[in-house]
Amino acid sequence: MEADNDDLHFKSEPLGSKHNRAAFSCGDDHLDAYLKTQANQERKKKLCAVFVLTPDGKTIAGFYTLSQYSVEIGQIPEDIAHKLTRYNEVPATLIGRLARSIDYRGKRVGEKLLLDALRRCLDISREVGSWAVIVDARDETSAAFYREFGFVDFPNIAKRLFLTTETIEDMFA
Repeated sequence: MEADNDDLHFKSEPLGSKHNRAAFSCGDDHLDAYLKTQANQERKKKLCAVFVLTPDGKTIAGFYTLSQYSVEIGQIPEDIAHKLTRYNEVPATLIGRLARSIDYRGKRVGEKLLLDALRRCLDISREVGSWAVIVDARDETSAAFYREFGFVDFPNIAKRLFLTTETIEDMFA
């Protein structure tokens, strides 16, 4: 997927050996360490898929991870849950991590990463059922970022939010 920003053109692609993980810094030591030391291992073990946004095929402007997930029906707001199913859990997709390099602040890379992830989740949901995309925001600032895109808070789980696949379909219609 191509996304442009002013004179920058970004490409979204799976994390690979050509990407310079060592140079990436988002300002959060845990996320930096994850990309540098764990992301490739988790990708190889099929625990998650890791995607990067890059302007040149090497530099990492940002990254996100996706994995399959399930949500207990009791966690979903009651007005939605009673319309879904009688099963105890519903399938979902988890954006486990999402981070933008400090070198790309003010370039809307966080937004581009999220939209790329949502588009990918929508595409995946056409092959493997997924009721919603789930995120666990690190803090209130992150939660507010997701809410700007229509994510809704789970009633009893702090900073866990969801966006239904139906809503994502409408976003890209």
